[in-house]
Amino acid sequence: MRNILIAAAISLLLSMAGTPLAIRLFARRGYGQNIREEGPSGHYDKRGTPTMGGTVIVIASLIGYFTAHLSTALGGRVEPPTASALLVLFLMTGLGLVGFLDDFIKIYKQRSLGLRSGAKAAGQLIVGAIFAVLVVRFPNGYDITPAETRLSFLRDFGPSIGLLGFTIWVLFFIVGFSNAVNLTDGLDGLASGATCLVLAAYVLIGNWQLRNSCTVFFGPNCYWVRDPLDLAVVAAAVLGACFGFLWWNAPPAKIFMGDTGSLALGGVIAGLAFTTRTQLLLVILGGLFAIITMSVIIQVGFFKMTRRRVFRMAPLQHHFELSGWAETTIVVRFWLIAALCVAAGLGLFYLEWMPKQ
Repeated sequence: MRNILIAAAISLLLSMAGTPLAIRLFARRGYGQNIREEGPSGHYDKRGTPTMGGTVIVIASLIGYFTAHLSTALGGRVEPPTASALLVLFLMTGLGLVGFLDDFIKIYKQRSLGLRSGAKAAGQLIVGAIFAVLVVRFPNGYDITPAETRLSFLRDFGPSIGLLGFTIWVLFFIVGFSNAVNLTDGLDGLASGATCLVLAAYVLIGNWQLRNSCTVFFGPNCYWVRDPLDLAVVAAAVLGACFGFLWWNAPPAKIFMGDTGSLALGGVIAGLAFTTRTQLLLVILGGLFAIITMSVIIQVGFFKMTRRRVFRMAPLQHHFELSGWAETTIVVRFWLIAALCVAAGLGLFYLEWMPKQ
């Protein structure tokens, strides 16, 4: 618990103090947001707002996590970083780097599109494939690896799907959620606020799995998770950094996270889902991301079949913008939807654990 608090506090302070510095630095260098011509007209006023703020989230998260572990060494008891946590941080940083390249190209070439779609997908697939191969290795003293080649909902279930099948599943999940957060990042504070709620859920899940670990208390409802406490520390570190960034990203935003932040945050919640053995539960916890992604799929699919649109514009938040809703109204109401999804996911997680009468 001490590490969780330290990681969250350090990353929060660094993010809150570091984001204004990033705003001034990026503004001085002209690292401003370009706006798509086909986007809502109300977004034109946002042109030039500093972007790539996700770099602050990633750096603050890493410093917060490693500082928490350093504090244990200074206290006389060494708690080295765990394989599960390092793999999740690798996934976050790797996808953040892909997003950074995308953002930088947008700024350098002064256009709303950065990396070509093929290059961007290739970067996501390479980082995701490395994660998929490594996450089923590194067994601890109880022979528990960070993840198993099985599907999971509230815990692992069913037979192994093999390393190849598991890798394909991991890639689908990682690309899907990193792009889902990216699609959600269309209004000030929307993606960062919703991600904070999901990360808070994973802090609770990691703590609960620690208290009911099969390595401590063996029973029908215990959890075979390799490093639940350290995964909660990772979630807390990213939560603190994301919350500190939200202070400056809330409407009206002084800075945008860019693809650097959205891909990194999508990666970290996907990584936490695999290492806590709650892959399919993330679809409920991150229900807002799933809803927004589905709105794009429905819009594109329906248009290709009928040449007509279901929504005024996709992703879904822009439909409500064009319907006359104020941006802050959309953001707050979507946060409420995200909170309901998190509450539903945590409720299922807890009810499944309860001993059956």
